Amino acid sequence: MIRIGSVTIPEKISLSPMAGISDSPTRRICRKFGAAFSYTEFVNTDELVHRAPKALKMFRYKPEERPITFQIFGNRLEIIAEAAEIAQELKPDIIDLNMGCSTRKVSLRGAGAGLLRRPLLAGKIIEAIKKRVNVPVTAKIRIGWDATSRNYLEVSKILEESGVDALTVHGRTKEMAYTGFADWDAIGEVKLNRKIPIFGNGDIKSFQEANSKIDKYSLDGVLIGRNAIGNPWIFSGVKKEELSWSEISDVILQHVCWMIEDYGEEFGLVLFRKHLVKYLNGLEFDPAWKSELLEIKEWNRFEDLLLSDKR
Repeated sequence: MIRIGSVTIPEKISLSPMAGISDSPTRRICRKFGAAFSYTEFVNTDELVHRAPKALKMFRYKPEERPITFQIFGNRLEIIAEAAEIAQELKPDIIDLNMGCSTRKVSLRGAGAGLLRRPLLAGKIIEAIKKRVNVPVTAKIRIGWDATSRNYLEVSKILEESGVDALTVHGRTKEMAYTGFADWDAIGEVKLNRKIPIFGNGDIKSFQEANSKIDKYSLDGVLIGRNAIGNPWIFSGVKKEELSWSEISDVILQHVCWMIEDYGEEFGLVLFRKHLVKYLNGLEFDPAWKSELLEIKEWNRFEDLLLSDKR
């Protein structure tokens, strides 16, 4: 059990926030199999301050997702603080500042991982958010901008002194994006030097590996990203390769049902395709069956084909 400010997190392993992935249906599937809490996709504070419907819609969640963390990103202190106050109206349990997004359109304008180059500003942003909201405030960082500026100890110190309630550290630099390997020794250094809860993130491939990292580096928890897509069982220690097709297809159908509820039939099925590809990874099937499944835009046809003998 972990305490982040006034919020209790029941377990130690959870789904990492991922743009285009960690929406409400995906978070619910992961929670069903043991993920400790939920992060929304990150939302642009420049849109939030104008109460743009598209931005507010990204904060949709169900009661069973609590504790729920709203993740925001931006590069202007006053805008971010105002957006956090608006986000709080939707009753999140925690608000998180994204300082890890490595995409050029975010980081090169000084948002996401761009804030790693201005740690004092990042600290002031945390202070400003905390003055405007009454929920815990956290941040998700990387270990630096590039190999020559691995300033994770400086950044984490400034954020802690600014009042941040917890930190997640992705063990890569901005320049690495998702190449190479996460540096878990660096994550461990942050934990050793900070008093607030520290979560690690990067390259976790199994429930067992997650617990091993927690134990080795005395971490408060671990977030799993890409390896949880199409594999919510990773949060419960169940190996997908040991499951029957019936067990896997039941979860696929539950996930796609929730996608359709949230997005409508056609768009829900289209959005689900990226998840379906991952659910099918490592399984034996007829490639023509998979290709047909990935083209379907009607629920009844999808269900019939998924459960048919054509596989």
